[in-house]
Amino acid sequence: MRRPVKNRNMPSPDEVYGSVKVSKLINYVMERGKKDTARKIVYKVFDELKKEGDPVAFFEQALENAAPSVEVRSRRVGGANYQVPREVRPERRLALGLRWMVDAAEGTKGKPMHESLLNEIKAAHKGEGAAVTKKETTHRMAEANKAFAHFAW
Repeated sequence: MRRPVKNRNMPSPDEVYGSVKVSKLINYVMERGKKDTARKIVYKVFDELKKEGDPVAFFEQALENAAPSVEVRSRRVGGANYQVPREVRPERRLALGLRWMVDAAEGTKGKPMHESLLNEIKAAHKGEGAAVTKKETTHRMAEANKAFAHFAW
């Protein structure tokens, strides 16, 4: 079992919504250290999400739909590599969900970032979109390799 990490740096909650997850989203959207630009993008998305109700709850539900609960890790046993399904720790789960949503939004060309991120969050909330598709693919791979679960130690 892993020993607990004592000094993990957590970002402080953002000023407007008081949520650490929103603060992490800002950090994932940020490019080349331009945090103010990233804040403007994320807050513009959340202003649009206010029409749907509570934007933080809406975002957290979308994140829950996009974050994987199992993944496959490569493990070398006796000269062969096996894809061993493993449960995902909560911190990694959050990181993967945020990363997949932001990457899917960045992959949409021809639109401003706030529009594509808004569309991706709305799609993830409905259980659609590229991030949810990636989660389902990961779960399918883990299900297919369930026979190798005994190699996880």
